[in-house]
Amino acid sequence: MLLTKTWSRLLLAAMILSASGAAMILSASFLYLGPHLPPAAQLRETTFQIPLRIYASSGELIGEYGEQRRTPISFDQVPPQFVQALTSAEDERFFRHNGVDLKGLTRAASELLRYREIRSGGSTITMQVARNFFLSREQSFLRKFNEIVLAIQIENILSKEEIFELYINKIYLGHRAYGVEAAAQVYYGKSLGELDLPQLAMIAGLPKAPSAYNPLTNPQRALARRDWILERMLERRRISQEQYEQAVATPNTARHHGTALAAEASYAAEMVRQEALALIGPRIYTDGIRITTTLDVAMQKAAVTSLRHGLHVYDERHGWRGAEGHVDISALPPLPADSSGLSAGEASSDTPESDTEDTTPQPARLAEVSPAQAQWATALHDYQRIGELEPALVAEVQAESVRLVLPHGQLAVLPWAQMEWARPYINASTVGARPKKPSDVLAPGDIVRLRPVANEGAEGSGETVWRLAQIPAAQAALVALDPQTGAIRAIQGGYSFALSHYNRAVQAERQAGSAFKPFVYAAGIDRGITPATLINDAPIVFQDDLLEDAWRPTGASNRFYGPTRVREALARSLNLVSIRLLQQVGIGNTLRTLNDFGLPAGRFPRDLSLALGSASVTPLEMATAYTVFANGGYYLPSWLMHQIHDNEGNLLWQAPEVVLCEPDACGVNWQGAPQQIVETDSAEAIASPLATDEPEQPAPLIPPAPEYTWQPRTLDARTAWLMDSMLRDVIRRGTAGAARSLGRSDLAGKTGSTNDYIDAWFAGYTSGGVVATAWTGFDTPATLGNGEFGGRVALPMWIDFMGQILDAVPEQALPQPPGIVSVRINPDNGLRARPGDSSAIFEYFRDDSLPEFDDSLSAPGYSGGEEQVRPEDLF
Repeated sequence: MLLTKTWSRLLLAAMILSASGAAMILSASFLYLGPHLPPAAQLRETTFQIPLRIYASSGELIGEYGEQRRTPISFDQVPPQFVQALTSAEDERFFRHNGVDLKGLTRAASELLRYREIRSGGSTITMQVARNFFLSREQSFLRKFNEIVLAIQIENILSKEEIFELYINKIYLGHRAYGVEAAAQVYYGKSLGELDLPQLAMIAGLPKAPSAYNPLTNPQRALARRDWILERMLERRRISQEQYEQAVATPNTARHHGTALAAEASYAAEMVRQEALALIGPRIYTDGIRITTTLDVAMQKAAVTSLRHGLHVYDERHGWRGAEGHVDISALPPLPADSSGLSAGEASSDTPESDTEDTTPQPARLAEVSPAQAQWATALHDYQRIGELEPALVAEVQAESVRLVLPHGQLAVLPWAQMEWARPYINASTVGARPKKPSDVLAPGDIVRLRPVANEGAEGSGETVWRLAQIPAAQAALVALDPQTGAIRAIQGGYSFALSHYNRAVQAERQAGSAFKPFVYAAGIDRGITPATLINDAPIVFQDDLLEDAWRPTGASNRFYGPTRVREALARSLNLVSIRLLQQVGIGNTLRTLNDFGLPAGRFPRDLSLALGSASVTPLEMATAYTVFANGGYYLPSWLMHQIHDNEGNLLWQAPEVVLCEPDACGVNWQGAPQQIVETDSAEAIASPLATDEPEQPAPLIPPAPEYTWQPRTLDARTAWLMDSMLRDVIRRGTAGAARSLGRSDLAGKTGSTNDYIDAWFAGYTSGGVVATAWTGFDTPATLGNGEFGGRVALPMWIDFMGQILDAVPEQALPQPPGIVSVRINPDNGLRARPGDSSAIFEYFRDDSLPEFDDSLSAPGYSGGEEQVRPEDLF
C-alpha cells in the first residue's frame, strides 16, 4: 500500500514537473520569439489574391484571369456538415482549444521519438493559419515553436469563426483551386453549399495533401481518405449510421470543371484585359477586380455559332484535306464488340463552354470506360478540343459507318451520311471525285475531328449526331454593335481563341471590296448626286505612266448596263458606276466624307481604286462606320468596357453615357442646363454638373471618365436616310437578296468581294437595332476560290447570326427626317415625271437636290423612242 502511494506521488510530481517544464518552455519561447515574429493583428487586414473576372452586360461571367482561382466565402456560407468534416480531419478540438492542442503535440512528439521521423505535425487549424500566412513550410523545431507562439496570439485577437474563415479561403486544394469554394467549383461544378455529404468529405480530405488525396489524379486514395473522414464523423455522432452507409457507398463523382462561362467570349475578354491592364496595372490579377462589359450573351453565342457554322460550310465546299494525324494501332488491345457509341449530344453536354479551358481527359472520366478504351484514348493526349471540334481516333472502318474513340475513351459512331461530303481537296477552286464508301475517306489509325450537328436527313429525327470535320483553313470575324451607343454587343475574332489569339475583328486590316461603296455613294449624295442620277455603266480605260498597262476595271459579271440610276447601281454593285461617281465627286471630297464615318482615311489610297474598296479596314472599323447609316448620321466610337468594381462591389470606373446631339446642342444636359468642362490632370475634358461646395474627394486610383460623351451628328440626316433607303434595296432586290429569308423589312446592308475572291464581306443592320459585319478570308491573303463572293461566304454567316437574335430586336424603320421629299420620276432618265407618264415611279430626294422635269414628252418630234443621252451628261 505504501509502495503504491509512493509511486503515485512520484508520478504526480513527474507530471507536475513536465507540465511546469512545458509551460516554462512555452513561456520562454513566447518571450524570446514573440518580438521577432510578425504581428498577428495583420490578419484582420488580410486580402486574398482573387482573379480578374469579366462579365457580360447582364452579369454573366465570360472571362477569368489570374494564377489563383479563388472565391472567398464567409463562415456563415459554410455548410455545418463541412465544418464538422474538416474539423474531424484536421482539428477535432478546434472549437475547444486556445490555438495549441497539447494532446496532438504530444502524439506528434511520441511518433517522432518512436519512428525517428515526423509522421504528424500536431498542428491545429490555428497553427496552420499562422504557417500559411506568416511562415514557410520548412519542417523544423524553430518553425513549430513560431507556429505555437503565433497561434496563441491569433486566438487572442480573432474569433474561432474568423480563424476558420481565413483557413478555408487560404488553403491550396489542387488544380489552381485556392479555398474550399473554388475547390467545389473545380471538382464538382457547384458552390460549396450545393454539395452533398460525400462531396463535402472529399473536399475536407484535400488540405492534408492536395496531390496525394486528389480525386482526379489519385481517385483511390481520395476515396479512402473520404471514407476515413466519414468514419470519424460517425464516431463523433456528427452523422447517423444511415448517412454514413449511404455516403461510403457513393462513387467518386469528381471531375475537372473549368470556369463556368456563360458564353465563349475569349476574344472580347482579352480585349478588356488589355484595356484594364493599361488603365489599372498588374493588380487586376490579384485584387478581385470585376469588369462589366457591353457584351450581350445571346448575341455573343449567336456570333460564335454562326461564324463556326459558316466556316464549316465553306470548308466542306472545298473538300477534305486528309486526316490530322495517324498512329499505328496494331499494338493496341481490341475494343469492345458493342457497335454503339457516344452520341454528339451526350459528349457536347459534358464539355465546358469556353474552349480556353482544360479539356484533357481525367482519370475519373476514364474510369467509366474499359482499360482497352482508356489505352486507345492516350493516343489523343496531344490533341485538344478546339471550338466545337472533338479529336477522335479511327478504330474501325465499316461498310456504312466508322467507329472512333474519343479523348475520354468512349466510343463514337460516324455515319456515312455525315462524311460523304469529303471530296478530296485539290486546290481552292477544285475538288476531286465524290467518295463512294467510308474507306475512300478514312483508315484505321487516322486522327480526325468530329463536330456535333442536328441529324435532319430523311431518316433523321433531329437528334444530335457526329459529323466529320476539320480545322478550317480559312478564318472569319463577326462584330455586332448597338448603333445608338456604339457599344459592342458581340465580337468573335476567329474560329477559336485556343487555336489562335490573333483577333481578326480588330487586328486584320483587309481590303473592303464593294462593302466600301456606300461611303463613296454617301459622299456623292452629300454633294448633289441623287438616287435617280444617271451614271454610265460602260467600259472605261485609265492611262497612268506609273502602271505597266492601262487600267481597265470591269464588273463582277463582265456585263455592262449603260446609263444606270445610282440606286440601281448600288443594288447591283456596279463597279464602273462607282468609279465614275468617285471621279465626279472628287477623291478629296470623298476622303473628307470618310472622316465623318470614323474611317482612317489617312491610310487609304488616293486614287480611283478607292471606289472598288481597295481601302483596308478591320471588321470592327467597318461595323462602326455602318452605324452612321443605322442611327441617322452619328459617328459613334465602339467601346466594350462598361464598369469596373473592386472586390467589395465599389464602383471604381464607369464608361461615359453616350449622348447624341446636333452640333449646336452638344454640351447641354437632359434638363437643358449647361455643363461645366472640368480639366483633369490627364488633360481630358470631363463633362460634369456645375461646381458645388462639397468637400474635395481623394484622387481615385483609376483616372475618371467623363460623365457624358457628346456625339454630334457627322453626316447630314437626309443623306443618311437616303443611303439607308438604297441599302435596303440591296437586300430587297440586289446582291444580298438571300437576306430576305429573315422576313424583315428593316434590313439594310452591302456585300463585298475583292479581286481574286481574297476577302468576302457583308455589313448590314436593322435600323436602330443592331449593326453586324461578317468577314471571311485567309490570314495570309489567298483566294477563297472561284465564285466565293461576299454574298456566298459572308452573307450566310450574317443571316445565320441575325436569324438567332432578331426576335429580340423590334422591327422599325429609320425615321424620315425633315427635308426629304418623294416625287415621281421617269425610271429611264431619272428626271421628274410629267403627268400622264405611265412608267413613272416614286423616288426620294433631298429637298435641295430635286431633279429637273422630264421635257421629253413635250419635246418637238418626240415619238416615244429611246432617249439619246449625251455622254457629257453621264460623267
